[in-house]
Amino acid sequence: QVQLVESGGGLVQAGGSLRLSCAASGRTFSSYTMGWFRQAPGKEREFVAAISWNSGVTRYTGSVKGRFTISRDKTKNTVYLQMNSLKPEDAAVYYCAAALGFLDTTAGNYDYWGQGTQVTVSS
Repeated sequence: QVQLVESGGGLVQAGGSLRLSCAASGRTFSSYTMGWFRQAPGKEREFVAAISWNSGVTRYTGSVKGRFTISRDKTKNTVYLQMNSLKPEDAAVYYCAAALGFLDTTAGNYDYWGQGTQVTVSS
């Protein structure tokens, strides 16, 4: 069983930056995709970014492309989401997740989820 723990959420001003971390317990499969999703009040869970653990190939939703960067540190079993130029519309609970599908964008295809970390963006 894989356990995912997010950290790094908080309150930032619009235009600011924040880095989220997701620590995975044990050894992750090299074929796993690690993804970030977010959910704002009254909205469905939304795909944000994904990275292939093995190859490092990434995928982003259009609204964050150029502002967010997903990365991973294999030594630390940790996935990061660097968020720059934050906008109020980015405010949400951010979740880390793991899936077997390659760069999967569908939340239902992810097998493991963290507890989420709150990101608030003030204007």
